[in-house]
Amino acid sequence: MPRDTDPRLLRAFAAVAGELNFTRAAARMFVAQQSLSRDIRRLEDQLGTVLFVRTTRRVALTPEGERLLPYARRVLAAHDELNAAAVRDERPLLVDVGAPVATGQQVLDEARRLAPELEFVARYHSGLTGAAAEIAGGRLDVSFGRVAGLEPAVLAVLDHRLIRYERLAVLLPQDHRLARLPRVPLDALAGETLYAGAGNPETAEWTDYARHLFEGRGIGLAAPFPRIEGEAEFARVVRRRGWSVLASEVFTAVPGMALRPLVDPVPLSPVSMVWRRGLRHPGLDALQASVRRLADAGRWRERPYGSWLPEPDARVLGAAPPSAR
Repeated sequence: MPRDTDPRLLRAFAAVAGELNFTRAAARMFVAQQSLSRDIRRLEDQLGTVLFVRTTRRVALTPEGERLLPYARRVLAAHDELNAAAVRDERPLLVDVGAPVATGQQVLDEARRLAPELEFVARYHSGLTGAAAEIAGGRLDVSFGRVAGLEPAVLAVLDHRLIRYERLAVLLPQDHRLARLPRVPLDALAGETLYAGAGNPETAEWTDYARHLFEGRGIGLAAPFPRIEGEAEFARVVRRRGWSVLASEVFTAVPGMALRPLVDPVPLSPVSMVWRRGLRHPGLDALQASVRRLADAGRWRERPYGSWLPEPDARVLGAAPPSAR
């Protein structure tokens, strides 16, 4: 093997060998399929051998590819360990918490209390779909959100841990007919149209959740709208357009709007902590300890009787089927 073989080429080889599909491997690595194919051809040229047999229907390893695969995986594992050791105590942990009032912020605050000697840098960009791409690309370490809405190829390169079932709510204009209620039954939203991030590719997992929740209930999903950045701009747009908004009970206050819990049944949004598979960092250990303390003390992972959870979430998280629809 050439001494100057780029680890990126070996990662491309290992990804295609693991998926035996160039499209899925490209999605897993967050690169264009054409770019992945070029990297495979470049590696084959460097090694002087063919690694894959490609037909219109299937991709298979050649005998030479099968022989080299375990060596490539060991090289990549050693490379990851070297990188982790080099940065373990030298860089801050980059954590996207979504919003200052979010569950992720509570976890981060507790981790800072438990490990004041460590440096955590918080970011506030909502949407796990967008954050997952940043994590896989090495530009972010940890984020929080609904993992069931991620593409399987993306989820395959991440580790995740359920930390909380957040109860959902609806954010209503103060003069809305339902704002006078202390709690809003889901059936009362029939005929209403709610905003749930449609049009923002970084929050696609949240829009997907809304589709599951609204299906068969006569609740409409607001038309796609350009991504809204910042709390002040969100409040301005929501008030201007007169939207009602699907939200969590853990949500930023919006002047002129009323946040009301949803009931009958209580919809739950699973929040997981998500990080790059293989990440080693003392800050991650502190976040894990923070999750254990907060989740146990606040009974964050308990599901109330009669609550509702989308089937994909129950499947990914290994939760029991919801007891009410």
